[in-house]
Amino acid sequence: MIRKISRTLVVAVAACLLAFSSLGHARAVDESPSALAMTADAVILRPALLATTIVGTAVYLVSLPFSALGGNAGEAGEVLVVGPAKATFVRCLGCTRSGRKPETVEQSSD
Repeated sequence: MIRKISRTLVVAVAACLLAFSSLGHARAVDESPSALAMTADAVILRPALLATTIVGTAVYLVSLPFSALGGNAGEAGEVLVVGPAKATFVRCLGCTRSGRKPETVEQSSD
């Protein structure tokens, strides 16, 4: 019985991993977000990402002694705190990638 459940769980996880890996390659990154994307980002996503940053910080602080003993405290901090914080505070409104939106430089014709 346990073998059947574990086999089913492994197949379900493998199917999800295969399905979600193709989504990242199928969609192009849009750096010109619409007004709806900006509104949804400001009203729904940013508060959720702020909550994720707070929860990630709490989890990092609780797991810090164990990750320090394991030698991966920096990596844990990067994943649990810095990544969500960058997505919350550094990403442009409505953009899909973290980081500042590149400024366009206009060429003047002399």
